[in-house]
Amino acid sequence: MSQDHNYIYYGTKCDSGEVAQFLHHTLDANEAAEGQGRPKTPVCIWGAHGIGKTQLVEQVAQERGCKWAYIAPAQFEEMGDLVGMPQIVQESDGSRTTHFAPPDWAPREEGPGILLIDDVNRADDRILRGIMQLMQNYALVSWAIPKGWHIILTANPDGGDYSVTPMDFAMITRMMHVTMVFDVKRWAFWAEKHAVDPRGINFVLSYPETISQERTTPRTLVQFFESIQAIPNLRTEMGLVKMLADSCLDSTTVTAFMSFVSNRLSRLITPEEIMNATDFEREVYGPVKDQVVGETKRVDIISVICTRLVNYLTVSNRLLTDAQVNNLAQFLMIDFLPNDIRMNTLRELSASRNDSAVRIVRHPELGRLLLSATGSWSE
Repeated sequence: MSQDHNYIYYGTKCDSGEVAQFLHHTLDANEAAEGQGRPKTPVCIWGAHGIGKTQLVEQVAQERGCKWAYIAPAQFEEMGDLVGMPQIVQESDGSRTTHFAPPDWAPREEGPGILLIDDVNRADDRILRGIMQLMQNYALVSWAIPKGWHIILTANPDGGDYSVTPMDFAMITRMMHVTMVFDVKRWAFWAEKHAVDPRGINFVLSYPETISQERTTPRTLVQFFESIQAIPNLRTEMGLVKMLADSCLDSTTVTAFMSFVSNRLSRLITPEEIMNATDFEREVYGPVKDQVVGETKRVDIISVICTRLVNYLTVSNRLLTDAQVNNLAQFLMIDFLPNDIRMNTLRELSASRNDSAVRIVRHPELGRLLLSATGSWSE
């Protein structure tokens, strides 16, 4: 995102994991309030385009077993798109009155459910006023949102180059707010879980600053990584790779990625290759040392490999053989691995809830190395 604008956000700036925790807590609180006959409070997630706000809400809905409804009010051209269409209804006393039929997006069944109002401040002012009534009353004109449903909104920041409609404080104060920011390690974990091209994960971990560009977002990067997934050797198809990158990303990011490929950094050793090596010195130690140890030690490469190793073990939660545990422990004992990265990796493995990861942390030779490094080991 351009840094030339004074963007206006609301709420604490959090990574995706913290936003998910915030959502679960506020949804629990809203369920308790509804059970006691008190009003529910909608939640608005602010953040730059393409960082995964919508996807995060969908994930939370799935985790909670919620039904799902979605609207993008920027696409609404008339108030009827929001409030529904009028129809004449014959009342029991014989009188005829006008009612509004719920629009097709409106939930019909009781929840639990989540209604996502996506990019709310891209709607025009008339629609925003109608949405404010919906948030306040969980109803519009003649119809109401069924029991058990929650309203979550997303919004882009005001005060910059986004085409948004400013929300006044009468609307702002009807919601709770949180701002979602990009966190590279959280993204890498998500990408590992969703089988994003490993070369793409390595690139983002190596060049996290590219995410700050206007066209380069987590969303456009995933689009690009999906487009190159079928190209086994990127160096032999540099022309095609550049065209694909240019179609999605900023020129600065494209240049960085082409350099990344040219310098063979896209071909970093994978967790599977470390685990399954039959000759550790030849298959792991040698190739990693060639990439890392030179005139200057490439600590960034080591950091990328270790992050992917932790994420892989956490996501897969697979049971490792003794040989695989031994290989991973040997990797963490490599002599050119900086101690701060070694310790941080071990802490993250300990917190991963993977039984095999715990076995790695408790490897006796690794334990002796750590004690020796801290000056606490004696024969």
